[in-house]
Amino acid sequence: MAHIKIRKGHDIQISGAPENEYLNIDKTKTVSIQPANFRYIKPKLLVKVGDKVDIGSPLFFDKLHPEIKWASPGCGEIKEIILGERRSIQNIIIELTDEEKSVIHSPVRYQEISSLGKKDVTDRIIEANLWPIVRQRPYNKIADPNDSPRAIFVSGFNSAPLTVNLDFILRYKQSVFQAGLEILNQLSDHNVHLTYEIDTNCETLTSARNVNLHTVNGPHPSGNVGIHIHHIDPWKPNEVIWVVNAQHVLTLGDLFLKGVYDPSIIATVAGPGVKNAAHIKTRTGANIETLLSNNLHSDDNRIISGDVLTGDETNLNGHLGYYDSTVTVIPNSTEREFLGLLKPGNEQTRYSVTNAFFSNNKSTFSFTTQQSGSLRPMVPINAWENVLPMDIYPNALYRSILAEDFEEMEGLGLLECDEEDFALCSFVCPSKIDVGSVIRHGLNLMKEDG
Repeated sequence: MAHIKIRKGHDIQISGAPENEYLNIDKTKTVSIQPANFRYIKPKLLVKVGDKVDIGSPLFFDKLHPEIKWASPGCGEIKEIILGERRSIQNIIIELTDEEKSVIHSPVRYQEISSLGKKDVTDRIIEANLWPIVRQRPYNKIADPNDSPRAIFVSGFNSAPLTVNLDFILRYKQSVFQAGLEILNQLSDHNVHLTYEIDTNCETLTSARNVNLHTVNGPHPSGNVGIHIHHIDPWKPNEVIWVVNAQHVLTLGDLFLKGVYDPSIIATVAGPGVKNAAHIKTRTGANIETLLSNNLHSDDNRIISGDVLTGDETNLNGHLGYYDSTVTVIPNSTEREFLGLLKPGNEQTRYSVTNAFFSNNKSTFSFTTQQSGSLRPMVPINAWENVLPMDIYPNALYRSILAEDFEEMEGLGLLECDEEDFALCSFVCPSKIDVGSVIRHGLNLMKEDG
């Protein structure tokens, strides 16, 4: 067992953190899958408006990998298919029926999972149209089922602001979670790494068997799987590492043990714009309006599917992202603060030049959309380095991406990176540079270059 002590980083103390309790909400009336949110795929529809689908029915496939399909997270009728530029598929919306049916697969007893082998497990996941839950590094894209990963990583700890408390939601899921880990063992030649917070009391995590267990503590991004990979078993050229969300481990466990796709997830509704911040029982792709019904302080908010650092802006008519389990609501703000970055830390500033290193204040504040300035010339004062717990030179990497110097980008470790690991660099940047989007631009360049 390895222990990772993260010293570089920052916990943004945003008000409206979710309580460890469940908030009762109405059942969502629509769900959706958004093909535009998946990287490096060419989606082709398998359904049209008016078609009836069951939970688990295929909605579209990737023309580059026709075996990879996406399962419907609901049973009902295809209500709308939204197209973008050049008829690109943006969104598939399903109106749910009162009584839902699921596509049935052959269940497997827990004792039999260990004898299935990689091919059988892969075929079963693909047959259930659930392969997209498996992603790979580099590029943080959907994994190629024909690859052999050196390892699979699962993070049992969310450190991003206002996200799901995995200790809380996994507490009574030990058998299903363990089954999911055994499935991943078959995909990785028994090289699965599970990381959790050092002071957890969740036995689902601490008592997991047949996997490599690791503990971590420290500020965000200590829960990011990319940070775990970097410190435990760093990526090497010509290799791939697969990653699976902790809740998707449950999805795999349910699929094999019960023979059905269960799209249920636990999400959080949180942030200063929410009246009652809590965990909620919902499903993949749920309608945002249902999740936030009668729970907003005002109408002038920014709604985010995901956390404030890496999520996507949405609205009440939108839906939860495929990999998202947080709905964050923050007030819109048009106020401007003079020289806010240089102002000593107080109840209004939670990261500034002066308080980043001298304040241990853990009180929360009302996070808003205010940026405290606009894009300006780059100021190399180690702001990025102070919140990036990786042995990478972010300034040099940033410059190499702008110069499109492929050899230098690779030499500086770009393929080890993902934009979520650099999200705090964007947050603290005195020049207001969106560092994460530059990292993604570099990865896209490398992918296109082959």
